Amino acid sequence: MMTAEDVLSVLTVLRQAKVDIWIGGGWGIDALVGEQTRDHRDLDLMHRQDQEAAVTAALYDDGFTESLNWRPIRFVVTAPDRREIDLHPLVFAEDGSAEQASPQPEHPFTYPSSCFVTGTIKGATVPCLSAEQQVYFHQGYQPLEHDRHDMAQLRRVFGIATHF
Repeated sequence: MMTAEDVLSVLTVLRQAKVDIWIGGGWGIDALVGEQTRDHRDLDLMHRQDQEAAVTAALYDDGFTESLNWRPIRFVVTAPDRREIDLHPLVFAEDGSAEQASPQPEHPFTYPSSCFVTGTIKGATVPCLSAEQQVYFHQGYQPLEHDRHDMAQLRRVFGIATHF
């Protein structure tokens, strides 16, 4: 499990490395909501692809090792205690928007500049993805129970429309 303390510890390590990251997935939704609403298996982080060497060096120095490589789409690092971080490399445009490679190269995942926002975890301000971007990423697959829970949190707090 990835606890709130674990998330804040990882963010501290990455801030010290002077890299830009944003929380997505379940922890990103909980950051938007401002409270932990469920247990989390991992931590999803978006990072600047051109900072990837610094990201991985900082995480490796913190005891993580690469456990899955699906670059350029994503890769996973795992700590000895089995905490996992799912890393998503982003290529930024001059206007602040970004793209992430996808399994269909002609259709990359898009990130408008407005999707890079902040939330809170245990009272600490953290960089995360917007509610609208979270909804965008929760499309096109059969949702699991935690996905349904996460979308319910966005509806509850933001009154945002979701597709499930």
